[in-house]
Amino acid sequence: MTGSAVSCRATTDPVDVREVGTIDYLEAWDLQRDRATARADGSGPDTLLLLEHPSVYTAGKRTEPADRPVDGTPVIDVDRGGKITWHGPGQLVGYPIIRLADPIDVVHFVRRLEEALISVCDRFGVLTGRVEGRSGVWVPADHRGPERKIAAIGIRVQRGVTMHGFELNCDADLHAFDKIVPCGIRDAGVTSLSRELGRDVPVAEVLPVARDAVLAALDGALPVSDDRWLRRTEQPTPTALCDATPTRVP
Repeated sequence: MTGSAVSCRATTDPVDVREVGTIDYLEAWDLQRDRATARADGSGPDTLLLLEHPSVYTAGKRTEPADRPVDGTPVIDVDRGGKITWHGPGQLVGYPIIRLADPIDVVHFVRRLEEALISVCDRFGVLTGRVEGRSGVWVPADHRGPERKIAAIGIRVQRGVTMHGFELNCDADLHAFDKIVPCGIRDAGVTSLSRELGRDVPVAEVLPVARDAVLAALDGALPVSDDRWLRRTEQPTPTALCDATPTRVP
């Protein structure tokens, strides 16, 4: 893809990587906004926040009532694009707060994050790829079941600066997804590195690999490839890039 071998960032200054640990979702959202405002104003650097959240459901702007929990479980409505998802222990969450280079290409930024997460899964021996019409990273259908989403992406771009980001299921309790329709997709499953490998793969083991892969993808050292689209006999119902549908505000 054109431009994938060069940086998508507006600067060559180092990214400030912060390994936050476990943090409340609303507290992390405030931290994101503070860092994004500073980056847009030119008073702060590009930042990558890596963390976990206590169990929480968040709903993007395209979430439908039928996607939400039916038992009254609280949901936080957020300003990213896309639909509903879950965050919780055992899931690595990354928030790249990056000033994008001109011309801004939000979809290609999403593709870079996908490439990074595909690379992470490769390192752990899990074959993954992209699905046409849907964002995120997927394990192909096999004898164990249909296509399974292992990583999701949901972003917002304002004043040329990205917010929100990705989630990668490491050793998360996937039963949390049973209460919702993840990303509004009804014809696919959800999985984790631990489930695919049949062993415990904690966030602490994945975090350094993901950190390096995301930084490499943003700077173009890990270019976006065209050969990681999953082959399928029929196309899925389009979901407008699913949870990664970007909200872009001037």
